[in-house]
Amino acid sequence: MKTESAHNGTLETWTPQEVAEAFDRDEIVLIDVRTPQEYSFERINGALLAPMQAFDPGHMPGQAEKRIVFHCGSGVRSKMVAEKCLAAGIDRIAHMEGGFGAWKEAGLEYTGTDMATGAPKPMKKSG
Repeated sequence: MKTESAHNGTLETWTPQEVAEAFDRDEIVLIDVRTPQEYSFERINGALLAPMQAFDPGHMPGQAEKRIVFHCGSGVRSKMVAEKCLAAGIDRIAHMEGGFGAWKEAGLEYTGTDMATGAPKPMKKSG
């Protein structure tokens, strides 16, 4: 994990593998800041949805028990949301480097859409 000191706190940038391992150990809350349409098409199973366009850091839970990690499609929006949290007084927050695209590229499992049926199904990039 990379950390950078921001004006109001610390921004952590986690790799998809770090996120996957912490998520599997139930140590983090993973929050997807993409649009509902993006989320409905494909998503990390178990990630919560809080779209950037309606995001309010004042409604975020505390991090006493689990660290919050944001993700989006490429890492741009999640970093913007994390910076918004820091500006609102949250002193340490994290986002996933490279976003959902990097998650898929790393060969990690996600829920996608079966194009033949429209049903959700587990997916993973093959070798």
